[in-house]
Amino acid sequence: MYGPVMLDLVGLELTQEECELLTHPAVGGVILFARNYLNRHQLKQLIAAIRAIRPNVLVAVDQEGGRVQRFDEGFVTIPPMRALGDYYDQTPAKAEKLARDVGWLMATELRDVGVDFSFAPVLDLDTGNSQVIGTRAFHRNPATITTLAGAFIEGLKEAGCASVGKHFPGHGFVQADSHTEIPVDTRSLPQLERDLSPFAALIKQGLDGIMPAHVIYTEVDRQPAGFSRYWLQQKLRTEYNFKGVIFSDDLSMEGASVAGDMAARVDLAQQAGCDMLLICNDRTLVSEVLDHMSVSASLESQTRLAKMAAPPAQQSQLRRQMMSERFSQTVQQITWLRQKYNKLHYD
Repeated sequence: MYGPVMLDLVGLELTQEECELLTHPAVGGVILFARNYLNRHQLKQLIAAIRAIRPNVLVAVDQEGGRVQRFDEGFVTIPPMRALGDYYDQTPAKAEKLARDVGWLMATELRDVGVDFSFAPVLDLDTGNSQVIGTRAFHRNPATITTLAGAFIEGLKEAGCASVGKHFPGHGFVQADSHTEIPVDTRSLPQLERDLSPFAALIKQGLDGIMPAHVIYTEVDRQPAGFSRYWLQQKLRTEYNFKGVIFSDDLSMEGASVAGDMAARVDLAQQAGCDMLLICNDRTLVSEVLDHMSVSASLESQTRLAKMAAPPAQQSQLRRQMMSERFSQTVQQITWLRQKYNKLHYD
């Protein structure tokens, strides 16, 4: 069964402490960062070691492209999603097809090393205000985001990876970076509809997971979205009929600090409706949560989480995909796109 806590690792190999943590019933996921990657061979060994200890564990990564690409050498360098958005402004049909192929290629590479899914795509609008979002967003137009992200998600699914849209209900308007600050969005609910529309549309199209923002929308709720029953229960589960997984953003981020200490953050996030809780970059906090708190996932959460696991695939099948004409052509198109828009300093 899948526990509700997703933790990180300190390096390229499991430590003894991490081996012990992985056996805890509350652990259900591991998120990997650049510090965990040396090359494809090492990464496969690390993930195999994780699964040897805990077979039922979700292995995830933030692999978006652009400045958010944790695995670099040995992986195709993906441009930021804004490059696809600008390409769409010129040739919509070609850009939509390439978005699908980029999703397929990214998922194929991740599955080849044993990763279940990436926390992608970003569904935020780029309003020009947020530097932390910026070119991670496909576009400023919600309809364009829906089209390109929808195609990207289709590519992910085709290769066997689930999708996670972020940062609900939209992080693109606020200037503050929730990693280091507490962002506040003072717009009314009607004013937020443009930000919400890609999430609403893509939920209907089968979005698998959603990550809420550590942003306080003061005209709607006093709590950040990830701790808000209004946003997660009323809006997502009831109004949008979202059946997938709700992942908290990293609970150690400054944007989550308004909820209190880590015990309060975990309780509030679960009460609001998060299925899986990310606790990164602070091993002491992880140990405190696992050792001193009663953290368990409901049967409904466990059922949802199980659907995020990538289906079994033969290594030979994945190798054939990576040696296929489609893969090589997509690499060529990605290289061309990166070069075409490099002068705009997307990275």
